[in-house]
Amino acid sequence: MSHRSDTQNTPGRWTTRLLAPGDGLRDWWSGRSRVQKWGFGVVGFGLLALTPLFPPPFFETTGISFGGTMAQFAMVAIIAIGLNVVVGQAGLLDLGYVGFYAVGAYTVALLTSPDSPWNRLGSGWLFSEKWAWLTCVPIAMAATALAGLILGIPTLRLRGDYLAIVTLGFGEIIRLLADNLSGVTNGSRGLNQIAYPHVLETSKYPDGAFSSGNSTGTANYGTWWFWLGLILMIAILLLVGNLERSRVGRAWVAIREDEDAAEVMGVNTFRFKLWAFVIGAAIGGLSGALYAGQVQYVAPPTFNIINSMLFLCAVVLGGQGNKLGVVFGAFIIVYLPNRLLGVEVLGINLGDLKYLFFGLALVVLMIFRPQGLFPVRQQLLAYGKSARKLLGAADDSKAAA
Repeated sequence: MSHRSDTQNTPGRWTTRLLAPGDGLRDWWSGRSRVQKWGFGVVGFGLLALTPLFPPPFFETTGISFGGTMAQFAMVAIIAIGLNVVVGQAGLLDLGYVGFYAVGAYTVALLTSPDSPWNRLGSGWLFSEKWAWLTCVPIAMAATALAGLILGIPTLRLRGDYLAIVTLGFGEIIRLLADNLSGVTNGSRGLNQIAYPHVLETSKYPDGAFSSGNSTGTANYGTWWFWLGLILMIAILLLVGNLERSRVGRAWVAIREDEDAAEVMGVNTFRFKLWAFVIGAAIGGLSGALYAGQVQYVAPPTFNIINSMLFLCAVVLGGQGNKLGVVFGAFIIVYLPNRLLGVEVLGINLGDLKYLFFGLALVVLMIFRPQGLFPVRQQLLAYGKSARKLLGAADDSKAAA
């Protein structure tokens, strides 16, 4: 943490605020115009897309291909953005978000796996082998949105710890159903040979660039899944950003800061919380569909409570309410264990201690940076730029007087 401080003059007293590197970067970013932000965003995501082809030497992972690591990062980043809608923007503590992730993955698996009694491969052009995965993505998102609606209607009148316990139970219920409904989900054996995009088929890779047969070189199947996930991530960031600046986003901020005050001011808190729950669930279902297509196998142990906590860690580490911050948190969650995989110190494999490192990081963060590495900057969301200019001009005139 930096020891640089920023002194603020408040009425009647002077206060000093310690600034961390995340604050300086956030303040610099907030000072850019919208055109400049778009320019930096295009360049930044363009460079990010090239990292699997030209991995930086220090960031290279030894135990797993760097493309595979980045593919996993894109998937978890989408989860973190969806969970950030629920936790960071609407202020709803969801401990069972992995349940929506599981619903999305199992929707694709049940419709395309030969082990499933609901397999629809070959039943019409929509479920041809080449386009089956793409067809299942909107179905998976619709199924998880419906699951969010069914869960949210009876439970979103609860608050705080009570809501957290209910969502935790939901995540476990989904996992136990997948484990015990052997006639449908194949139980603990899971569902195999799930559909994936069959594109760019060549004589060398007859199943396409997204198949596990494309496992050599830098542009392997992990890299292609990363590029697909990056495109979906950008689309979701734009969608969520527009929601933040809309009436819905302002209602979420009001609910997060003080739900009682928001309700007194006329905000239909239940409806907007339900909106957040449903939108977050749909985004989680999209990530589950990505996981099912990439791994081509789903089983109940993947959707345990530990993974749900890791998703929440990504949001807390990056900064609740900050879209780009939670993406950075997702990168830490994914990259750190893969970077330490196979690295031994005193005979101990550091990759096996990832939960210890995450626990220590959270303890330190909660002491020194309780709002995360990149906490969200509170701004006037409606006519924000013009309002800040007027307030700045008023402060200048008052200081001159």
